[in-house]
Amino acid sequence: MNEIANKARAAGVVGAGGAGFPTHVKLMSAAEIYLVNGAECEPLLKVDQQLAVKYAPQLVRGLQLAMQAVGAREGIIAFKAKYVEAIAAVQPLLASNMRIHILKDIYPAGDEVITIWLATGRRVPPAALPKDVGVAVNNVLTLINLARAVDDNAPVVDRTLTISGAVSDPITVTVPIGTSLREVMARAGSITVAKPYFINGGPMMGKLLDSIDQPVTKTTGGIIVLPEDHVVVRRHRQPMQDVLAIARAVCEQCNLCTELCPRHLIGHELHPALIVRSANYRDMGKPSVLLSALTCSECAICEQWACPVNISPMRINVALKAQFRAEGARYVGDLRPLDPMAEHRLVPTSRLVTRLGIAAYNKKAPLDESSYSPAKVVLNLRQHVGVAAVPVVQVGDPVQRGQLLADIPADALGARLHASISGRVAEVTAQSITLTA
Repeated sequence: MNEIANKARAAGVVGAGGAGFPTHVKLMSAAEIYLVNGAECEPLLKVDQQLAVKYAPQLVRGLQLAMQAVGAREGIIAFKAKYVEAIAAVQPLLASNMRIHILKDIYPAGDEVITIWLATGRRVPPAALPKDVGVAVNNVLTLINLARAVDDNAPVVDRTLTISGAVSDPITVTVPIGTSLREVMARAGSITVAKPYFINGGPMMGKLLDSIDQPVTKTTGGIIVLPEDHVVVRRHRQPMQDVLAIARAVCEQCNLCTELCPRHLIGHELHPALIVRSANYRDMGKPSVLLSALTCSECAICEQWACPVNISPMRINVALKAQFRAEGARYVGDLRPLDPMAEHRLVPTSRLVTRLGIAAYNKKAPLDESSYSPAKVVLNLRQHVGVAAVPVVQVGDPVQRGQLLADIPADALGARLHASISGRVAEVTAQSITLTA
């Protein structure tokens, strides 16, 4: 393991964009291009675009370190053109082998496969990884965390997230990992609807929360508050049996879900319309059609934008993915020709905001990094891709902020966990470690 990867491992750096893949593993592979995904294309989220302004030197330093680790010849930072302040802050700091790629304000520009295609012209084959086309990708906060890990030996103990939607004061805050979401919500003033529901992430790819009495993790990018009758909430609450029943009853085979599917547009076999048909009619068609559901990015274009009769091909894909993974099935397929209309069929964000009915919530959420010290934090042992971290502390132990709490099991994929506040260990379970100040 190279020194930079080792520092990332020691600090518990993981992909902050949502998946939480351990960054040290990514830094041990070779790549020709290191790409910073600064698209942040989910409406209402305002984290990376603001961090890139405030921490531009650390972002560029993180890119330089990542390039060094993987042997990349070029570094690319992909920003949307509307992120004017971020572009202005970062551009003067770039080395000669780095550049900014300007993205249109489209969705899903932040899907790493789409970002790679837009910024480099390279297309990742279905079921393949970015490294298979010579590219490594991380988002803005991940590379800022890498710079802090290498230069300051600073572990990942804080998380920046946006609170927006039906709140009086949308805000982007930095809080200790493990802070209760309910406490964080209070930073955004009052909730402005009678029966609020909470989305963890963006309105397109986020997940409906059962409760906000759960902790912030390394991958919590935002919480969006929406009313009970909002279309996004209704879709999340729709039972799977209703999804299938609607698909059987009303699908008119217009193929819009396929024609607007970003992965299909860049040459993947993924064909939502055929998957719906196969699921409805007892798996008729080629086996690879159903298996191609494993390559779905769950961007929700098919259900939130394309379908005129309110079917959710994505939910069917998600159900199929769970079934196939439980069976150990894998998809194998070739990269097909690029659709000549691909770039023109990506969705303008402004129109998506209107379609989703969130225009009234699309406000600034200014960055507020004022110090916050919760009395208690609950640190999940699995905040990343891989196995849960193994505790190295016991109940009653005194701990200092930044101290190692749980380590990676031998020869396993995982990430370390560190204390986000100083205090004592109040509880250790198979799922989490609780600290009290």
